[in-house]
Amino acid sequence: MDEKWSFVAKKQENCDAAADPADAEKGESWDHVAMDPEHRLVLAVVPGKRTAANCNSLVGEVFRRTGGPAGRLPRLITADEYPSYKVAIHDVYGRRFVPLTVLPRPSGRPRVPGKRVPPGLNYAVVHKHREDGRVVRVETEVVFGTEESVAAALERSSASRRVNTSFVERHNGTDRHRNARKARDTYRFSKEARAHDAATYFTMYSYNFCWPVRTLAPELADGRRVPRTAAMAAGLTDHVWSIREWVTLPAVQSG
Repeated sequence: MDEKWSFVAKKQENCDAAADPADAEKGESWDHVAMDPEHRLVLAVVPGKRTAANCNSLVGEVFRRTGGPAGRLPRLITADEYPSYKVAIHDVYGRRFVPLTVLPRPSGRPRVPGKRVPPGLNYAVVHKHREDGRVVRVETEVVFGTEESVAAALERSSASRRVNTSFVERHNGTDRHRNARKARDTYRFSKEARAHDAATYFTMYSYNFCWPVRTLAPELADGRRVPRTAAMAAGLTDHVWSIREWVTLPAVQSG
């Protein structure tokens, strides 16, 4: 999971919601992105301000789209050191438990049921140390789980053997290329928040079905590569979709 910066209408330092209420929807806009690195599949994106509420929405979307309470528990979640992820993961994935004892506390207050993250869920963060704007050292920390359980999850991974956010960060660059509104140092920024969000959803989710990923393409005996999208790698479809096919598919289908 990661966040990608952009802006709407004008930079944040030029916004004054007190003087102009319309400025509340202008300024910084962050894409909160969850990506499955093994299939390069964008699981969810939540555009908006960089807030704890949007982090919670992102984790909630991933939880829902992977089956909810009856779904598959992620073996490993990684992110940067943004603290809202820890709270969101605990809130969304945590399971209620009743203390072993129901006796009141010494203060006389009754014990309140709490939440615990399931034992099979591992969450680790990447700490990047910078000097003069450059990353000079990277450290990792296990937040939920143990060093051993995280190592076991990485051993089963087909994407990487290290805790990192490299795959989602690389996709951030791909999306900036696909969505001109996100390109840095240009005049091609969004002028209105709804259009900005709509373009974000369009490029992020059409990527799953319509954008063949070079590193996912299997090589044939004659050296040719078969185009393969993230959705194909994840088993969601068997072919590369055209944009027309993707945008005209009914969102709700009967039968």
